[in-house]
Amino acid sequence: MDPKIITIIAVSYLYGFFEVFLNLRQRSKSKVTTSSDKGSLRLLYGLITVGYAMSFAIGVTKIGRIYPWNTFFGIGIALFAIGFIIRIYSILTLNQYFTYSVSKVENHKIIETGLYKFIRHPGYLGQLIIFIGISISISNWLSILLMMIPVTLGYLYRIKVEEKFMKDQLGDDYKNYQDRTKRIIPLLY
Repeated sequence: MDPKIITIIAVSYLYGFFEVFLNLRQRSKSKVTTSSDKGSLRLLYGLITVGYAMSFAIGVTKIGRIYPWNTFFGIGIALFAIGFIIRIYSILTLNQYFTYSVSKVENHKIIETGLYKFIRHPGYLGQLIIFIGISISISNWLSILLMMIPVTLGYLYRIKVEEKFMKDQLGDDYKNYQDRTKRIIPLLY
């Protein structure tokens, strides 16, 4: 197997372990008062798994290969790094309000600093950039589609569930925040 594919798989596993570690650590510290995930996290994990499986399965073949491989590998790894930085920065900005479940925590307030001043879901933006980086690094246009379609659908559903919950829990404060910001792409969406 090509060393680039092995590198992409290794980076993907390391990132997955990082997210699992954060999830377990956050659960032990969280003071959740209300939660309503509606299965969105399980669905998201399932769609991410499907995206990875299909993307890597086609990526090891030459079907859909984009050349030059080294260029796309480099672009993909750079996007992964940018997405990872955005993800970490958004988690640190939320601090005690960060949860993996769709939840309201004790003394919850809306954070409007850092990237949250412009978009409501910078952590999801970071993850989407991570996944597009991984799929681009495979240097296969079919891998990009097979990764990004299910992953994007998962995040769109997750955002819908989360925004309804936050509006129900935080009322006009969250509605006003929605009016001032975009979901994941500044000035666009």
